Amino acid sequence: MQVPFRDMISSLEAVAEPTRLRILALIADAELTVTELTTILGQSQPRVSRHLKLLVDAGLVDRHREGAWAFFRLSETPLALASAGQVLGGLDANDAVLAGDRARLAEVRAERARAAETYFARHADDWDQLRAMHVAEKDVEAAVLAAAGKGPFKAVLDLGTGTGRMLALLAPRTTRAVGIDSSHAMLAVARAKLEASGLKNVQLRQADIYALPVERNAYDLIVIHQVLHYLDDPARAIREAARGLRPGGRMIVVDFAPHTYESLRESHAHRRLGFARDEIDTMLEEAGLSPHDHRELPPTGRGQLTVSLWLADDPRVLDDRLRGAGHSVREVA
Repeated sequence: MQVPFRDMISSLEAVAEPTRLRILALIADAELTVTELTTILGQSQPRVSRHLKLLVDAGLVDRHREGAWAFFRLSETPLALASAGQVLGGLDANDAVLAGDRARLAEVRAERARAAETYFARHADDWDQLRAMHVAEKDVEAAVLAAAGKGPFKAVLDLGTGTGRMLALLAPRTTRAVGIDSSHAMLAVARAKLEASGLKNVQLRQADIYALPVERNAYDLIVIHQVLHYLDDPARAIREAARGLRPGGRMIVVDFAPHTYESLRESHAHRRLGFARDEIDTMLEEAGLSPHDHRELPPTGRGQLTVSLWLADDPRVLDDRLRGAGHSVREVA
């Protein structure tokens, strides 16, 4: 990748300082907060924040807000990939300073995992009760993989990612996987689980599902797994998600079929008691998508809830005359 001379000089100047180079090496391996970086580096919060600002201003680091926290990670811009990639690739992995940073990073990750386990254990009874009411998760996951196709995908978006299971499932088939959730606590669980899996191509973001902070026309596959029944306006969420699909992209919706278990509203905050096939089909069509497959997974054992899966495609195609300009037109039947 080639970048402008002036931009390359600015980025190299930004990393030509010991602490900033250490920060760059750390966040190339994990998303980290200022607090976590101060723990690893043994430096004050104002000093670490000042170094991070310089790296962000140089275009090497991205900053993402998650409630009261902010996470920092290596940017995916051509500038960052070219300059930071070359600088970090030339470092001696056995250097004592960097090895010490990696050891303290491992401690930070272990603490994250402990916090996630505590949260998960506190809510495990509720989740186990709900899981017992429908088909085994492995069967749902198998259906999602079959609907997604083998890939490979350039980018996958998982909305309402929860513990990150869909991301872990699909990450091996994609270059980049992004998970969005409104809950900081759930993202903490997901972050710990995904880091333990060793996945490097996954990003997590806290955001409103009605106002997604993602690129338009950028994702090959978007998954909305067991999310819509929590929402006041599921149709709006599908419309917002559809704007992230690239022409020809695919959307998978997984949710419950209609049921009568009012207790789920009280114990699990469900707003909708499932969805009929034509109800989600209509939402997908109103979002400009073409639903073409629907599958029901009936409960097993003593379960009572049927899980439904919808598959829809973005029917747009790139017009050859506009391809270079990045425009798209809707295919005419």
